[in-house]
Amino acid sequence: MVLESLVNPKKAEGKPFELFFIGLVYSSVAMFLSLWIFKEQASLVMVFLTVLAAVPLIVSAIKLEEERDIEEEVGEKTLLKEHWRVISFLVFLFLGFVVSYSLWFIFLPPDITQTTFSTQISTIENINSQITASTVLGGVISPSKLLLRIFSNNVKVMVFAFLFSFFYGSGAIFILTWNASVIAAAIGAFVRNNISMYAASVGLAKVGGYFHILSLGLFRYFIHGIPEITAYFIAGLAGGIISAAVIRHDFDNKNFKRILYDSISLMVLAIFIVFIAALIEVYITPALF
Repeated sequence: MVLESLVNPKKAEGKPFELFFIGLVYSSVAMFLSLWIFKEQASLVMVFLTVLAAVPLIVSAIKLEEERDIEEEVGEKTLLKEHWRVISFLVFLFLGFVVSYSLWFIFLPPDITQTTFSTQISTIENINSQITASTVLGGVISPSKLLLRIFSNNVKVMVFAFLFSFFYGSGAIFILTWNASVIAAAIGAFVRNNISMYAASVGLAKVGGYFHILSLGLFRYFIHGIPEITAYFIAGLAGGIISAAVIRHDFDNKNFKRILYDSISLMVLAIFIVFIAALIEVYITPALF
């Protein structure tokens, strides 16, 4: 199992940025295999294969965090610090997925891109049509209503991440990988559209403009996307820790109260981060772009 052996959670905690490149490898290999073997279903198969490669790492990380939770000598400050280590390398892994999918979306031929990201593109079109319909029927949406809508939707995703991790151990990685592919399709479409407009106006001579558009596309979604994804990972970690405790029968002793308290604290933190991300998406991102 070559991909599984590339990294382990203990080493990843010391060098979380390396997980960015691991994410690039996992998602790229998954995409090529899905196009080669399951071309018509590549949009979903590449997500599944990416998740399949990442599951051993996520399971090991969750077990490691659950073991730390039951160590009585570990204080809350140290425990939070330890949790933040594993969350940071998971975020870098996610960023690797997003950047990889985005680059392939941009540089693959249009017909192959359409096939590879067909479900993601349909999802984005469906979201956009719902927003348009709401605007037409209800008029211009006020920032406060938009904030409430975005916050409630993100909380739903966060709860799904918690439940998937609770029931499936590392199940949250599926939701997060799927979100990575959808975000990448949105970034890729933004970059492609703007590159086409830029090329039509100034020609191909000014290559620097293309790199500017790529970085702009990434920044547009990362500015609020990174806090959101961090919150989802925190929620997934909370669900996974409780799941691991139940499997190990830690609920039969006093350590389970410690684990439960820690998981609740993580969920409260995740809700707070999701709210901050919603504020950024409603008030800051539109002002910048």
